[in-house]
Amino acid sequence: MFNKSNMFKSTDPTYYPKLGIWVFFYLLIFEGALRRWVLPGLATPLLLVRDPVAIWIIYKAWEKKLIPVNGYIVSMVIVGVVSMFTAVFFGHGNLFVALYGSRIWLLYFPLMYVIGVIFTREDVLLFAKRYMWLSIPMTVLITLQFYSPQSAWVNRGVGGNTEGAGFSGAMGFFRPPGTFSFASGVGSFYSALASFVFYYCLDTKNVNKKLLIASIISLLIAVPISIIRGLFFQVGVTLVFMLLAALRKPKLMAKVVPALIAGFMLIILLSQLPFFQTATEAFTERFTVANESEGGVEGVVGDRYLGGMIAAFTKAAEQPFWGYGSGMGTNVGGTLLTGKQSFYGVINGEIEWQRVVGELGLLMGVVVIFIRTVICVQFFVDSYNKLNVNDFLPWMILPFCLTNIPQGTWGIPTPLGFDILIGGVMLASFNIRKRVVTKVVYA
Repeated sequence: MFNKSNMFKSTDPTYYPKLGIWVFFYLLIFEGALRRWVLPGLATPLLLVRDPVAIWIIYKAWEKKLIPVNGYIVSMVIVGVVSMFTAVFFGHGNLFVALYGSRIWLLYFPLMYVIGVIFTREDVLLFAKRYMWLSIPMTVLITLQFYSPQSAWVNRGVGGNTEGAGFSGAMGFFRPPGTFSFASGVGSFYSALASFVFYYCLDTKNVNKKLLIASIISLLIAVPISIIRGLFFQVGVTLVFMLLAALRKPKLMAKVVPALIAGFMLIILLSQLPFFQTATEAFTERFTVANESEGGVEGVVGDRYLGGMIAAFTKAAEQPFWGYGSGMGTNVGGTLLTGKQSFYGVINGEIEWQRVVGELGLLMGVVVIFIRTVICVQFFVDSYNKLNVNDFLPWMILPFCLTNIPQGTWGIPTPLGFDILIGGVMLASFNIRKRVVTKVVYA
């Protein structure tokens, strides 16, 4: 994948943009580690460390005429350009905040499709295996963070903050951040891991069995250790998708049923270990308290999820037609505009559709929401067609895309990075183009 010397370059037109995608991936995983432990003094600029890489990937793809052109990309780019002007002239008036907000539509959204073109199916499978390898040390780390005080080095916050990077959890325990800046990265990381782990449960012949078992154990440990309800639901949804795929093929059910029994026995075994018992109790406490405060599962789905979606439109009548301005609903935008590291008051940046409509206004907000939703409908149709020919890879990546691309919090850099990266991997899973054999020549 990587050349040993800068004196060589590949004749494969996808080589450099593909190299950039791998750099983007590792920066996504370790950006928080850089900001918290390695280079805390550069924590603020490192927040945008992936943006230059994304620009470089798109430039190299453009140079080789590998950028796809479709209605989704064109529409999003138009929204990105127009929203910068409306933010400056009709909204908050800050050009830097407008650029920060509009880069989502101008840079990251097209990147998803570039990844879909550059990566082959073989690259996706390699990506999945590397991801599974990373899950093992990640699980060790979040376990250490879970049981360590917030003042411990492993829990040090962004910029070397000794107050810790953990987020409130339950029973005096905090949600661990892993190698990320905040705990939300852990939720995204393991949500995507579930797709790859369950896929290889259906295709055990093409994966190292020890790696698969270790990844399954890592996922099972991470659910209670993370104290993230969303991860629990995501794993459950992905498991349902795996069962639906297995039901179509009796031979697979003969593999899946013993695997489920083994998984259940593994949970029982883990539950005998004190560290897992404590984590499970904390997770259960968090789950119970949060559900009671939000009216149970119905309240979570009805108020927090569906209610937030509906509120984006009902509140639109109270907002300016062109919105308050791109970037205003993000932490970075709020900091630049008010000096406070929190979402700007008039926009609920934690609920994506409200942020989008609040920033862009009803017209452009609806365009963005419509495109993100339609893309997932297309993903579902294409994945189902693949499922009909016993190709399970797109189908198993689909659950992550369905729950994150339409309403993922793209105003936050880490979830944005994961959603775009996994969305690109999803597109690439349909790509049956064979890997070009890399040849090198003297530069």
